[in-house]
Amino acid sequence: MEGKNVNLEAAIDQLLNVEKQMRLAGDVAATKKAVTEILQLCFEAKDWKSLNEQIVNLSKKRGQLKQAVTAMVQQAMQYIDQTPDLETRIELIKTLNSVSAGKIYVEIERARLIRRLAKIKEEQGLIAEAADLMQEVAVETFGAMAKTEKIAFILEQVRLCLDRQDYVRAQILSRKISPRVFDVDPSKEKKKPKEGDNVVEEPPADIPSLLELKRIYYELMIRYYFHNNDYLEICRCYKAIYEIPSIREDPSQWIPVLRKICWYLILAPHDPMQSSLLNSTLEDKNLSEIPKFKLLLKQLVTMEVIQWTSLWNLYKDEFENEKNMLGGSLGDKAAEDLRMRIIEHNILVVSKYYSRITLKRLAELLCLTVQEAEKHLSEMVVSKALVAKIDRPMGIVCFQVAKDSNEVLNAWAVNLEKLLDLVEKSCHQIHKETMVHKAALKL
Repeated sequence: MEGKNVNLEAAIDQLLNVEKQMRLAGDVAATKKAVTEILQLCFEAKDWKSLNEQIVNLSKKRGQLKQAVTAMVQQAMQYIDQTPDLETRIELIKTLNSVSAGKIYVEIERARLIRRLAKIKEEQGLIAEAADLMQEVAVETFGAMAKTEKIAFILEQVRLCLDRQDYVRAQILSRKISPRVFDVDPSKEKKKPKEGDNVVEEPPADIPSLLELKRIYYELMIRYYFHNNDYLEICRCYKAIYEIPSIREDPSQWIPVLRKICWYLILAPHDPMQSSLLNSTLEDKNLSEIPKFKLLLKQLVTMEVIQWTSLWNLYKDEFENEKNMLGGSLGDKAAEDLRMRIIEHNILVVSKYYSRITLKRLAELLCLTVQEAEKHLSEMVVSKALVAKIDRPMGIVCFQVAKDSNEVLNAWAVNLEKLLDLVEKSCHQIHKETMVHKAALKL
């Protein structure tokens, strides 16, 4: 064994002399060859300690050529998977990380190394460490990295932040990806690089396609919005997943997604965006495949009071069944929020048909106690969902908008103008009739 080590050292020393001569002469090709052969010798001898030492020593040589460092890092990266144990693998990755730190010409290699190290840390259960490692790298500034690889890297950063429940940082990182990037047609994007442009590297084979990355992105955003119970945004994320061609073609994939869209639309508070999404979903022909949900959405669009108990009895099984489908359960508060949305819908319906109503009658229509009806109505007024005033001593709710003096005066002026127009028209008609009759008498 000792003889083998002596032979290895002698061979390395010989190559180091050659490398020095070529480096000082500025011969790029020969320097790269000498450097890679030194690493190859260490690898073939399975001397991982010497390999790490040589990588560090060669990178620190005076006037070391950039191309030689790049070739050395790329060569050593191929040996990572062939290391005998995990400790040796981590040691080699750390060595390559320290060599490539701060060198812009090996930034892509460094990003890939950090991703591998983070994966190892995650497998060991050290999610916080893995997330901190990944956040060191700002891949959005790398000009030569392929777009899909950049997106995959940022999504990995977002996923690790969500895993460690760091929702603020997850949101900041997710904003680095514009959703518009997923709608670009890759076939139209491939152009011949102009002279002086950065040459974009091909992404590794394990990087998913753009459409697959779109799905991963929206699934991660669903996890983020689920934490805040932001039902409308969750619905929009499912809507984006639903639009992916591979999902639209397979009913076993789009039916669970469409079910989720329907549920989250119903759970989302009433606002213009929710109404727009509700109407566009109702126009979807695929909705006829799940008639129960079509009926449910139609009930929300129709301005009629919905009986909560009968609705819950009809849809309870479907609601409970969601936990066994794609995306899991709708959340701990979902059943309570669903009841809230139905109450809000019913109050809006009542406000449309009544200008004044007693609190007792309102509570009867909503199937609630007077106190609960008053509480829900007050919440809707505070959130500016509707305008109402409660006369508590009389127990009357007034849904009319209070007009200021200017509005009253304007309305009076308009009404007066209309009245004068009618008087003028009547006078004209009378005058016309009189003229006709006078002409008839003369004859």
